[in-house]
Amino acid sequence: MKVHLVAVGRARGGPEAALVQDWLTRFDRAARPLGFGPARLLEVEDRKGRGSQAEGELILAALPDGAVLVALDERGRELTSPDFADRLADWRDQGRRDLVLAIGGADGHSDAVRARADLLLSFGKMVWPHMLARAMAAEQIYRAATILAGSPYHRA
Repeated sequence: MKVHLVAVGRARGGPEAALVQDWLTRFDRAARPLGFGPARLLEVEDRKGRGSQAEGELILAALPDGAVLVALDERGRELTSPDFADRLADWRDQGRRDLVLAIGGADGHSDAVRARADLLLSFGKMVWPHMLARAMAAEQIYRAATILAGSPYHRA
């Protein structure tokens, strides 16, 4: 199962971008034997500033056919890391070829993205900066791979 992190906006380098790349690289190494990967970051941007509706159209246009869509949303469900890992394994075992984790823009996801999502996922009740949300999403997919592999990385 290929993993796509689709994020609204452009990273301008810096420590957050380095964290994302580090976690995605770690994921690729850990997840390949488990039937996951590769992972990639795709940035989409509404250069005309038309808001969440236009950003949602860009996110939906970036979805591979039949992809599982996990939209990161402050109003979504909170899952434990093992529960998230189990979800990924279930989707993989169902033969789903692509998983997309979507991070919306400043105004969140459009209604169309929320309606299309297979899972609305929250990292807690607090709102996180988009660059940190990217790093957190990348770390969680790596953590999921290590949980599924039985690695000691995740200690609960």
